Amino acid sequence: MSYNTFGQMFRVTTFGESHGPAIGCVVDGCPPNIPLTDADIQRELDRRRPGQSRFTTQRREPDMVRILSGVFTHPASGEQVTSGTPIGLMIENVDQRSKDYSDIKDVYRPGHAGYTYDAKYGFHDYRGGGRASARETATRVAAGAIARRIVPGLVVRGALVQMGPHKIERASWSWDEVNSNPFFCPDAKQAAYYADYLDEVRKRGSSVGAVIEIVADGVPPGLGAPIYGKLDGDLAAAVMGINAVKGVEIGAGFAAAELSGEENADEMRVGNDGKPRFLSNNAGGILGGISTGQPVIVRFAVKPTSSILTPRRTVDRYGREAEVSTKGRHDPCVGIRAVPVGEAMVACVIADHYLRQRGQVGASPTWPFDPPKT
Repeated sequence: MSYNTFGQMFRVTTFGESHGPAIGCVVDGCPPNIPLTDADIQRELDRRRPGQSRFTTQRREPDMVRILSGVFTHPASGEQVTSGTPIGLMIENVDQRSKDYSDIKDVYRPGHAGYTYDAKYGFHDYRGGGRASARETATRVAAGAIARRIVPGLVVRGALVQMGPHKIERASWSWDEVNSNPFFCPDAKQAAYYADYLDEVRKRGSSVGAVIEIVADGVPPGLGAPIYGKLDGDLAAAVMGINAVKGVEIGAGFAAAELSGEENADEMRVGNDGKPRFLSNNAGGILGGISTGQPVIVRFAVKPTSSILTPRRTVDRYGREAEVSTKGRHDPCVGIRAVPVGEAMVACVIADHYLRQRGQVGASPTWPFDPPKT
């Protein structure tokens, strides 16, 4: 029984552990003749890479990716393109410090998966959490870099919209600002506040959670299926599968419970281009499990990093009560580096549904339909 693969037409299988020699993934189902080089993938990995500021773990991993298979030099253009065969990707681990965990190898860290791994497998990899480590998410970012290239016109962007209890001011949202600060924050004023706030959290050896918002523009209408292949259902499952994520919402999400039917309904008119124009997007670009053509909006909550210096009560593997504090290099807010991971998972799901739609119906129906003849 294996649960290391997600997707149906665009399938991603990841492998490797935090303190093993390498991590990687196999991407299967990618169409041929899509230009793809190491640099195309590296660009996304560099956004997630640790050690780029004092606000993330100081583990020094270059995260250099190698394409092992699935590409070929096109005989006409001379460009490296996908061949339609499985794409193998590998990222070496070069800065493991397993000794940081030797003192707590038999003690469960509260909030970590050590106990549940023991309950399932009879042992667990205490060196950074093994497969449960956020290190594994680098492979998803690599796969997402390929997924972004499959759907014509697709643009997937993410931002940190809340750190701890502190939310951004949405009136100050700027996508240009997201790449100008170490928090992927779209609000310049709040980003400056986060720097002081997280410094204080980090200095006291604690951690804090965050909320991330992903916006996918250019999603064609018609992706998804009514019941068991809902686009929003698959997005929720994919994002919930990211380490440390504890909640997911689409569009207005939980806030929809506070709205009236009149407020929540996304009214429609005909736009100047003859296509439907929605007057709001509480649905987050998905109705009945199928995309509307509006931006797909996904938000998710990331819990505080569980590895903290403050002593916490726990038990060990042998049933004895204990106390534990975690030394080593850890993110004071793991939600920061979750932004490119969330983008990748959304891109993978949309690419998968795009290929499913193409396989089922071919070209999408032309809207609007001709009225019936009288």
